[in-house]
Amino acid sequence: MSDEITSGGSNVHRYENHIPKGFEPAIGDGDNIDAISNHIEKHVGKIESVFHEIVSDKVHIDVHWVKPTEHRPYHTLVTSGMSDKPMNVPEEADNLQYAELCVLLPSSWKINAESYALMEEVFSDENNYWPVRWLKSIARFPHEYDTWIGPYHTIPNGEKAEPFSENTKLGCMFVFPSNNLPSEFTQLEISENKVINFYSLYPTYKEEMNYKLNKGSDALLDKFREFRVSSVIDVNRINTCARKKFLGLW
Repeated sequence: MSDEITSGGSNVHRYENHIPKGFEPAIGDGDNIDAISNHIEKHVGKIESVFHEIVSDKVHIDVHWVKPTEHRPYHTLVTSGMSDKPMNVPEEADNLQYAELCVLLPSSWKINAESYALMEEVFSDENNYWPVRWLKSIARFPHEYDTWIGPYHTIPNGEKAEPFSENTKLGCMFVFPSNNLPSEFTQLEISENKVINFYSLYPTYKEEMNYKLNKGSDALLDKFREFRVSSVIDVNRINTCARKKFLGLW
């Protein structure tokens, strides 16, 4: 792993030459799953279904689905299992060892868990599945590479932040607390030594990621506020850092 610091003060960690750990079969921590499930239902809503992982490496990652409601008109997906093991955090972030992730999807997003066959059919289309894929991938990432995920981190889809799928030009994930979910949901105290932090994943454009690296997280959040960017994913939303095009006068 190589490190560098950008002009905006962001630490950049590159893992292209780092060899991830070998396969380590894992089963879920039942007590941890129950605690997270209860936490979701207390602060977010009834869990409609859980997308279970069949074979797990390092940690067993499941995704809990809360359907849209009148009060929260969007799908809420929350992981469990990332917090089964502590992350390798720096000394100054000792209180951030345990984390879980969520994404918010518009009510129109195709999710069908009435049966495994229907769910498999819907998720066979990457245009529907990529948010779930990235939830699971990032949840496992710190345990594969002996690192950590925390607030205001960005994770690109490859070095060039390629689009996640054919239906969008978004290609990077930004980690931050969700403004749409209750503040009580952001933390879950399991014990005196274990507090789980819940973060939202929000997809960004390559230009927004570069802006954050050069100007800092606060500057990007200011852009989001300026353009009223919601925590609910919009695959066609405006690129807040796109270069302006000017009409020439001849």
